[in-house]
Amino acid sequence: MEQLRPPSPQPLLLLLLWGWGAGAQQATQPFSIKIEGDVTLGGLFPVHARGPAGVPCGEVKKEKGIHRMEAMLYALDQINGDPQLLPNLTLGARILDTCSRDTYALEQSLTFVQALIQKDTSDVRCADGQPPVLARPERVVAVVGASASSVSIMVANVLRLFAIPQISYASTAPELSDNNRYDYFSRVVPPDSYQAQAMVDVVKALGWNYVSTLASEGNYGESGVEAFVQISREAGEGLWGRSELVKRLMETPNARGIIIFANEDDIKRVLEAARRANLTGHFLWVGSDSWGSKISPILKQEEVAEGAVTILPKRASIDVSSRDRLLAPLPTTPSQPHAAEPHLRPGEERIGRDSTYEQEGKVQFVIDAVYAMAHALHDMHLDLCPGAPGLCDHMDPVDGRTLLHYILKLSSPTYSHPTGSAGTPVMFNENGDAPGRYDIFQYQLTNTTVPGYKAIGQWTEYLRLNVSMQWSGGQQEIPSSVCSLPCGPGERKKMVKGVPCCWHCELCDGYQYQLDEFTCETCPFDMRPSPNRTACRPTPIVKLEWSSPWAVLPICLAICGILGTTFVLVTFVRHNETPIVRASGRELSYVLLTGIFLIYTITFLMIAEPGMVVCAARRLLLGLGMAISYSALLTKTNRIYRIFEQGKRSVTPPRFISPTSQLAITFSLSAVQLVGTLAWLGVRPPHSVVDYEEQRAPNPEAARGVLKCDMSDLSLVCCLAYSLLLMVTCTVYAIKARGVPETFNEAKPIGFTMYTTCIVWLAFVPIFFGTAQSIYIQTTTLTVSMSLSASVSLGMLYVPKVYVIVFHPEQNVAKRKRSFKAAAAAVSASTRLSQKGNERQNGAGTAQVGK
Repeated sequence: MEQLRPPSPQPLLLLLLWGWGAGAQQATQPFSIKIEGDVTLGGLFPVHARGPAGVPCGEVKKEKGIHRMEAMLYALDQINGDPQLLPNLTLGARILDTCSRDTYALEQSLTFVQALIQKDTSDVRCADGQPPVLARPERVVAVVGASASSVSIMVANVLRLFAIPQISYASTAPELSDNNRYDYFSRVVPPDSYQAQAMVDVVKALGWNYVSTLASEGNYGESGVEAFVQISREAGEGLWGRSELVKRLMETPNARGIIIFANEDDIKRVLEAARRANLTGHFLWVGSDSWGSKISPILKQEEVAEGAVTILPKRASIDVSSRDRLLAPLPTTPSQPHAAEPHLRPGEERIGRDSTYEQEGKVQFVIDAVYAMAHALHDMHLDLCPGAPGLCDHMDPVDGRTLLHYILKLSSPTYSHPTGSAGTPVMFNENGDAPGRYDIFQYQLTNTTVPGYKAIGQWTEYLRLNVSMQWSGGQQEIPSSVCSLPCGPGERKKMVKGVPCCWHCELCDGYQYQLDEFTCETCPFDMRPSPNRTACRPTPIVKLEWSSPWAVLPICLAICGILGTTFVLVTFVRHNETPIVRASGRELSYVLLTGIFLIYTITFLMIAEPGMVVCAARRLLLGLGMAISYSALLTKTNRIYRIFEQGKRSVTPPRFISPTSQLAITFSLSAVQLVGTLAWLGVRPPHSVVDYEEQRAPNPEAARGVLKCDMSDLSLVCCLAYSLLLMVTCTVYAIKARGVPETFNEAKPIGFTMYTTCIVWLAFVPIFFGTAQSIYIQTTTLTVSMSLSASVSLGMLYVPKVYVIVFHPEQNVAKRKRSFKAAAAAVSASTRLSQKGNERQNGAGTAQVGK
């Protein structure tokens, strides 16, 4: 494809050499091209880049500058050679260089309004005193341009003051859609609000719910990002991350999608920064039309840009194959007046034959803008100057407000819109904006015969993607771009305040489970969370097993105690008529042994699986065995005490010392415990319960429900309280009877038994209540304490007797019987001897003092 140039190359070449050469010789003069015509259009193009500090212009921009400028010249050439469009009228041009700087472009644009500024020449006279004849200044009726949105905004504020219409070919900032502020501004490219909608649709189609944005400073980048964020909010897709620096992009490493509204230079710098940070292939770029399908932003950064999805207003390459390429000598910077780029003479090079050439993306829109101006002037000429060749008085000069009216007629749906270069009609809406029509591209580098931009879809009010996409490294699967990864099972989302698409994943801890993606709920008291914390499951129920270490010791003690008790009982029964058995009080001995047997038996009930029968037996026998034992001991101790106390005063025996009376007293004392227990069973029937608090460990996996009877620690103490009272009372009587001669009674063995038993139960209380959180320890403590107290009674009261009966039967013989009177006399004699001994000691002490 050949480069554009006017049909008369030699005059244009002279104009170009004059225009740009003048700028090269004097930096303060504006760079410009002037083409004579009946009606002059202004043109603003970024022929040069922005210069360094203190210098307005920099290097030549061949694509965005030269290509676009020559597109306008080409359009003027085509219009002036068209007999159907503006016949008998020639369009001229005054083309200025904006140097990609808004302030510089504002200074340049003052050239367009010089003819509209009224100059006072009343005090100016020639040498002969005649008023001067001033040359009529060039009048620009409309302006094509500018390129950058910031430049168009600056220029539009000036042109509207002088009613000069303006049509831009590249400015897309949404701000320019404000018809109240920029009523003389129109554009043949859609605004960034359409582009932002198209980009939002692309992001949604890719399944991304969070992306970051990068924007160049200025109206184009900032307004484009604002439009994108606003549309994304309205679409309900979440709030999009905003970032100004590449380093900050890694603050959300999972948000790989980057929406970039930036100029070419900034795009290149961002790609370079990503490469230096070793992030090639990490970011997923979605570029605006400033990136489009250009090579320059990604030059030498192809691997970083691979997979980038870009958007570009729908366009078509202009076929100018019959044209020779014309490049005039252009200065590189205004500050180097003699530095000119090598130029090609006409006929020396053919575009597409002798050199590689790719037409710049906005060339079509430059031509459409010029044609839109031409059609508006054509319609205006038909209405105001019907049949008149050239300009009539109604169009000399051309009124800007009237011309604007004809430009805006292109927004009417009934108007026959001119066909643009891409085959689509050139039209505007009520705000002077072109409809949104975009092509979607992707830069593909791997697994393709010709690396480059591939068209993958289009957008006209809705998105159509029709080609499979290819990402970094040839990957076919669409990568994800999210602020936060999905939470795992048992984790809830804790949303980041003000950022709906971002959250932190928090594990449902303790006994909580995941109710939904945002809520953790606590499981019911009898349940615990599943391993992945997505549901609740029943807490396992345990009890004290027979094989548990906490049960082995009590069981061993109980078995030994039962065997020992059985052996003693059998021995006593077999030797029931022997003197030792009869002297020990056979009736109370059998009752006492029965109580000891029940105490040992309670161990098995305490370890057995709780149920209604077991719990009832526990209540009944827990205190009854001890009550029977200590009732018998108390009765026996009380009998001994009363006999010898009565013997001190008289020889008459005390009442109720016969075996029948002793049994009656014992059973009466035991009946109190039995009646109380039966009343408790009637008022509150026994049952088993599951205690989920005892073993509710911090780790739910270790949680267990303990099956036990409905006996609290307090009720257990109350159950044993009466037995403990009997034990204490028996101990008191044992202490009182300690002075009785040991040849006459069992007072001292009973005393030692009670002292030891008290020590056992004093140790029991702190251990039992200090381990209230463990039913296992409490059960072991209780059963061992009861077995020890029973073993003490069995060992101290009956083992010596059994030993004599079994191993020394010669000692188990009857001795001389003593009547109560003889016993009383012996007690009185013993008392008198004890008193005399005390008097002798006192007398001896007195005599010693006298000496």
